[in-house]
Amino acid sequence: MTLEILTSDALAPLRHGFFTRKGGASSGIFKGLNCGTGSSDLSEAVAINRNRVAEAMEVAALAGVHQVHSADVAVVDAATPDRPKADALVTRTPGVALTILTADCQPVLFADHDAGVIGAAHAGWRGTLDGVLEATLDAMEDLGAKRQSIRAVIGPSISQRAYEVGPDFADDFIAQDTGNSRFFTNGNGDRYLFDLPGFGLHTLRKSGIGQAEWTGHCTYSDPDRFYSYRRTTHNAEADYGRLIAAIRL
Repeated sequence: MTLEILTSDALAPLRHGFFTRKGGASSGIFKGLNCGTGSSDLSEAVAINRNRVAEAMEVAALAGVHQVHSADVAVVDAATPDRPKADALVTRTPGVALTILTADCQPVLFADHDAGVIGAAHAGWRGTLDGVLEATLDAMEDLGAKRQSIRAVIGPSISQRAYEVGPDFADDFIAQDTGNSRFFTNGNGDRYLFDLPGFGLHTLRKSGIGQAEWTGHCTYSDPDRFYSYRRTTHNAEADYGRLIAAIRL
């Protein structure tokens, strides 16, 4: 089966994409293009899937990080087996494919075409609240990017209609900025529905970049195309696959 790769005109002509689960070698609950080495999927299947992504990106190997829901950013100039603990990575080295794994959290790809600097970030609610997107922009500027020239695209993420949270969750956001209440609507009882992509877009635009957009795809609501940690939890499944997003100069 052919890989399905979602792209954005904002990042063109750079080679990039948000890969769906279609076209992979995994089976069972991981059926499709599971690229998560930390999952309990067969390591051979994950390796095949990652090789297919590398081929699509026209590189020999993929650069990534050991994601820990932080605001830390790694600067890389080559794809190596060692993955630093961080949740974003940036480079100005041609031919290095930056990758991020997600399964409801926001995969965000960045590019300053003029400066030749790119980035990729794993932005869940914790990382976004703690500043991973702003930290990625800072790291890109350190490599020569200009903030107003940076374009960012949020890939498939859990949408507000599927993201129910408790009152303590909402309190953390409102404590940081009372204006963050706009990203919550009432759910059942004392629950709220949280707009993670909306919060991500707001954060990016507030930081002064040139362009920010979301592809509009909900990971929870489309099981044929996307893995979802929350959907797996609701279905009482043992594990879940990880989607991959990639960009290279």
